[in-house]
This record gives sequence, structure tokens and C-alpha cells, in this order.
Amino acid sequence: MIVANPAVSTTLGWPVGFWASELIHPYDTLTKAGYQVTIASPNGGKVELDSYSDPRDASGYSKDDTLSLWYLNKPEFVRLLENTPGINAVNPENFDAIIVAGGQSPMFSFRNHQPLQELFLAFYSSGKPSAALCHGTCLLLDLNSADGTPLIRGKKMTGFANSEEDFADKVVGQKVMPFRIEDEARKLGANFVTAPAFQPFAVCDGNLITGQQQHSGHEVAKLVLQALQT
Repeated sequence: MIVANPAVSTTLGWPVGFWASELIHPYDTLTKAGYQVTIASPNGGKVELDSYSDPRDASGYSKDDTLSLWYLNKPEFVRLLENTPGINAVNPENFDAIIVAGGQSPMFSFRNHQPLQELFLAFYSSGKPSAALCHGTCLLLDLNSADGTPLIRGKKMTGFANSEEDFADKVVGQKVMPFRIEDEARKLGANFVTAPAFQPFAVCDGNLITGQQQHSGHEVAKLVLQALQT
């Protein structure tokens, strides 16, 4: 599993990170199914939660995410976030699948990260389950197939939807993200599908698996498990 390194929002100016449930919910599903999960990040080192995704945050936005709260109170799990391996230490041959979590940081740190793009393509090209979740799906916008066409052209996918961006912009009172995944994916020819805002939803097209937003982690993990078991 890949989570974003800390970054700064260019639209709002505040610190951003990865979204807790988008790591923890798939992590829980996969480990309970008997899989060993490595948590890595593009650059390695300590990773930080988006504050709104922390069930302990004063905003109360994620206060009902009791599963994430349980994991964040486990010292052995928290230690995994203190010093993540960088993707330069990840050999795809040693892993069965990849899941890229979202959060706000990916929108400011994934688009030009060539090593991350190459890693995801290595998994995808080898036929292994290759998943991205929520704003982590922005990674897919820059990937090309072997013939140079956009990887997502003609593929069924989802990601953080315009309906959800509208909600976030309204809550904050201004534009939160520098671009919208749904708009950009459609421009590239993707068959972008969504469920109603903030409902659990994930889709599979071949070995490409995508989840809509922070409530879709279990659904993504279930599709990865199904792919691993076929």
C-alpha cells in the first residue's frame, strides 16, 4: 500500500497528508484475510494524516471512523507510519498487488512523481491487481499504455467525484483542489462512473481497480482479494 508524503495545499496553504480510512480500512481487510501488507510512500520517511481524517481531530469530521481510531491507538501500527520505506526500496516482484491510498496530498504530490508512476505501471503491466482510491486515482491521469495512449482511455473507473468536490468546496468556502479527477479522466476518454456522493463504491476493469472516496476502502480491498484468488 502506498500513502502520500506530507505536502502543502497550493490552493489553501495548509498542510495535507493521506486519508486515514483509505489506508486503514483496506489494511484491515487484507490483513484479516491473511495477507502481509507493507506501507510505503513515494519518498519514504514519516507520513501524516489529513487532519479531517483523524477521528481524534477537533473538527469531528471523522469521529465515527472507529476502525481507524482503533488502529491509531495501536503503537505497533503507528510505528509503521513513522518511517515508511520509499518506493525505491519496493521491488514489484516481491508483491502480489498494489493499492494507492488518497487524501489531499496526492493532488499536490503525485502528478509529476515519475518513480511512483513507473512503480504502478510495473504492477499493472505484469497483470497484478493495481488499485487506486479516491484522490489517489489522480496518479492514473498521467499513465500511458505501451502504445502511448492514456492508460484509462476506454476503461471503467471511479475516483473522487465532482459531486463530492462540490461538497468540499462549499464546506471550505472556496475551491479546494487544483483540478478535478472526474473532469480530467473524462477528457482522457475514461468511462468514469460514480455512486451517490460519499457512498461506498469501487469498480474493476481487468486488473485496474478504483474506489470513489474515503468510504470505499473495504470495497477496494474486496476487489483486490477477488482478483488475487482467481
